[in-house]
This record gives sequence, structure tokens and C-alpha cells, in this order.
Amino acid sequence: MGEKVAADGIGLADRERYRRKLHRCLEGLARLLKEKRFDRPKNLIGLEIELNLADADGLPRMMNSQVLERIASRDFQTELAQCNLEVNILPHRLRGRVLDQLAEELRTGLAYADRQAGEVAARIVMIGILPTLNAADLTTASLSEIDRYALLNDQMRAARGEDFAIDIQGIERLVSRSSSIAPEAACTSVQLHLQVTPGRFAAVWNAAQAIAAVQVAVGANSPFVFGRELWRESRPPVFQQATDTRAPELQAQGVRPRTWFGERWVDSAYDLFEENLRYFPPLLPIYGPQEPLRVLDEGGVPDLAELVLHNGTVYRWNRPVYAVADGVAHLRVENRVLPAGPTVADVIANTAFYYGLVRALAEEPRPVWSRLPFATAAENFDTACRHGIDATLNWPRSGRGGGVAEIPVVRLVRQELLPLAAAGLDAWGVEPADRDHYLGIIEERCARRANGASWQAAAYRHALRQGLDREAALAAMTRRYSELMHTGEPVHTWPVTWAVVEPGVPGVRRSA
Repeated sequence: MGEKVAADGIGLADRERYRRKLHRCLEGLARLLKEKRFDRPKNLIGLEIELNLADADGLPRMMNSQVLERIASRDFQTELAQCNLEVNILPHRLRGRVLDQLAEELRTGLAYADRQAGEVAARIVMIGILPTLNAADLTTASLSEIDRYALLNDQMRAARGEDFAIDIQGIERLVSRSSSIAPEAACTSVQLHLQVTPGRFAAVWNAAQAIAAVQVAVGANSPFVFGRELWRESRPPVFQQATDTRAPELQAQGVRPRTWFGERWVDSAYDLFEENLRYFPPLLPIYGPQEPLRVLDEGGVPDLAELVLHNGTVYRWNRPVYAVADGVAHLRVENRVLPAGPTVADVIANTAFYYGLVRALAEEPRPVWSRLPFATAAENFDTACRHGIDATLNWPRSGRGGGVAEIPVVRLVRQELLPLAAAGLDAWGVEPADRDHYLGIIEERCARRANGASWQAAAYRHALRQGLDREAALAAMTRRYSELMHTGEPVHTWPVTWAVVEPGVPGVRRSA
């Protein structure tokens, strides 16, 4: 369908027809929920990681098609730009030794992919934003050669009506403009899926929203964008601005951006799908032959393809997902908060922390979202992105006094949230040894106030002190990051000093 629309173009009638179809899909979703036509609880989780390709000097390599041809596995797919890949791990039941199983599958898959990439002088780098990328690397010509990416780019450009503008004030300031959505590809993330029943969806989504700031603070790994040091986790502002289809006048009117945190706690998955239709014009009016209400009348389960497609063009940090597997509908919460990397151990530690914490918070008799204003949760998210592991957040006080108090995120995690995450993993039936190992990585990060973002910033400054200019220091730091990433040791153990070698000048070293 996407190829046909890309070839034939999109007319006014297509948009009107698609909007009507979207509303029939939404009605179908409401009927499915009312009739309780969803899968039973299965405790299924899924994991996706977006990756970068870089050369021996740490610079981006625009060659994902060549690398994917050599990998030749359905587990690896294209992403928006030619310097990106995505790896997908098959769903697992959240129990037993699942964390170690995920880690082993990731290590094996990434090592294989890295070997295949090496045949064309590339390496796999798992990092939130590749520090050596610059604006000239990400243009329309950089997009992967897939029709749906070209169509999405064309439609978002048409909706915007002018260049996309990135303007972020952090430690330094970045001002950049692009005629395409390609800068979005700078942002590579980890996406955590959790299949939930309709009755549990709202509690899980609300819990995930409440802890999004904590996830970002502890897992931050994207401090550099186009050569500038910005926020400790710069992906959210970059992604929002690179996909912002609103002209400045619409922004001034308060029109919502397509990448957003949200504005309220929800009571049902339906709330989010309905908001997506009410607030966001369709970008890809691609419709199929299936009529969802007729399928329901005949006792079947509709794919709601148009609703699913539209939902995929609204970039919530916790996204609702509807899907059909083996003829049965199910719902998932897709957590999109975390950056990729730094290592497999770090990714699985972040994974364990999220799944344990969201389970515990979703089952509390007095849930956190009943005590935390949504606007405060959104402010926490912004603060965590800016300051990372040094952030101070607002969190509900324990006890009967109630209210919200400021607390350093490292203290909040160590004193309150890690015990909850451990209890949540126990409730899932995760092996205690796995639980303790991976949550221990989170504990050590907080004890040392060290994560991917803090390491990158410290290592960059070390390279500057060795006499390298900005560009060379970022490249040296990226090469060192890649070396340490492939050792597999978690980032809080990484040394921030090393003997810097300038590429192309054998034997010339700057002592640590």
C-alpha cells in the first residue's frame, strides 16, 4: 500500500477517506474493549534497539543496506537514516532467567552484526546520539532507500511548510536548520514493550509516565549533538524539534507537537488512541481493504491497520500499541524513553529497573499518579533530560503528610525506587540472582553518579586537555567509547582517561 501511494501521490479524497476510516477503526477498538476481545495475561516483553554505524575513526558510515545484506537476518532492519540499524529481540516471558537470556541474545546478535559490518569497514556503536555526527551528515540524501521514509519525509515537510529548526540551549547552544526530517535519525533509542490486558493498561501507562524522568536521569547517554554539548539526554528535544510539523504560528497557538510527553493521566488505552485522532492530522493516508466493523460483526478480529499506522506517527514517550497475533488482539505499552547503550549490561540493567518498577507502582494501593500532578511529571522529565544523573526531581512524600518534595534522583532511586523495582521483579518471578546483578548496576551508577552521559562529557574534556581540538576530541572520545562498549563492562566502571592516539599519525600519542 505504501509503495502505491508513494508512486501515485496523495489527493484530497485520500485524506477525507482515510479520516473516515480512522474513526471506524476507533469505533472498532471501542467495541473490542467493551466486548473484552483481548488476549489473556502472558507477561510478554519485547526489546528493540536502534544502532549507529561508524568507521575506524568514529565517523558515521552511511551504508546500512550493505551491512544488512551481510547480516541477512530478520532480527536486523533498516532505520530512518543510512547510518542506522535496528535490532529486534523476539518476545520473552518475564520470569526466571529472562534478563540473562536477553543479555546473551543481544551480545550474540550484536557481535555477529559487528563482524559483518567489519567486512565493509564499519562498526556497530550503541549510543544515544553519535557524537561525531554533524548536520551535513543528515540530509534527504541520507535517508534509507525505503519508500515509506521518503513518503513520511515528504508529508512532514508539506505539513511544516518550511525548514525544520533545531534550537537547543544547554551547556552550549545549537542552532541548526534542515529541509528534511533526517536530523531525527541522530536519535537512537531502546524501546521496551510490555503486553498488558485492557484492565491493567491505564495503571501501567500511568506508572511508566511517572518514572520516565527517573529512567532518563539514570540512563542518560546523549550529551552531544552536531558537535555541541547540550543536555545530558538531548534526544527528546532533538526528536521533538526534528519532527515538529507546526509552523511557529501554530506553536504560539498552543497546538500540540507530534512528539510529546502528554498532558494527563489516563483511564483507558482508548483515551490515548482517541487523543491521537482528535489532536493530530494524518500524515500517511494509506488505507487497506479491511472494514473493521464488518469484521467484528462477522466474529473476527480487525487489524485496525489505519489506526495503527496513524498511531505510529504520533511520538509519545510511552506509546499505546494495538496488534493482532494468531488471530487474537492485544495491547502493549511501548516505553521509548531510553537512549541506546552504552553496553548490553547497561541496557539490561535499565530494562530490569523499568519492568520491576512499573509492576510495583502499577499495583500500589495508593498509586503514585494519584499523588503526583501530571504537569510535575512532565517538568521532571524535562529536568532529567537537562541534568541527567545530577537531576533533582519532585516526588510524592511518603507517609500521611502527602504533598510533593524535591529530592536528588540518586537518593530517590537508592532509598525508594530500587527496593520497589526488586519487589516488582520478584512479582514477575524473575530469578533473584538476575534481579540483584542488574539492579546492582543501577545502584552503582547512582553511588558513583556515573552513566553514559557523564562518561562522554568527562572523556571529551580529557581529550581536550591532551591538546585535541573540538572535532578531534569528539572523534577520540567516540573511538574510546566504541572500544569500551565492545568489552561489555558496564559504563560506571569505565576509566575516563586513556592515551589518546590521533588517527592517521601512527605512534603519536598524548599521554593520559
